[in-house]
Amino acid sequence: MKLDDIDRRILRALQRDGRMANNDLANEVGLSPSPCLRRVKLLEEAGVIDRYVAVLNPASIGKGLTFFTRIWLKTQDEDTIQHFATEVAKLPQVMECYLMLGDCDAMVRVVAADINDYRRFQSEHLSRIKGVQNVKTDVPSWTIKYTSELPI
Repeated sequence: MKLDDIDRRILRALQRDGRMANNDLANEVGLSPSPCLRRVKLLEEAGVIDRYVAVLNPASIGKGLTFFTRIWLKTQDEDTIQHFATEVAKLPQVMECYLMLGDCDAMVRVVAADINDYRRFQSEHLSRIKGVQNVKTDVPSWTIKYTSELPI
């Protein structure tokens, strides 16, 4: 789907506030409500808008620490990678997981209540996944930027 300027304005506004009423959205992007709603529906149907979510404050629900975990697998064959991907996808503490081209095989972002909660998670879950050879964890000291808004 080719996005025009109005589509981009709609997407920027909805990324800031996914619960914005259609009338407010229409005013913000310079359309009347009916054409605005049609454009939003087209963006949803085309898969540009994947879903609507509530962004939670991790600390307020007892998951205030973030850990970046680098994982090395014993081998990089398809079965090992697929097994790892399937197992990691089941873990609710894992917020993001990427297969990497570089030093490690996977990079995982994990949330936990505290360092002991993470240590338990690593030893009881991550390190026990068949095919995991090594796990190294980095702990950020300061969150400078945290956003889910894509640049449009």
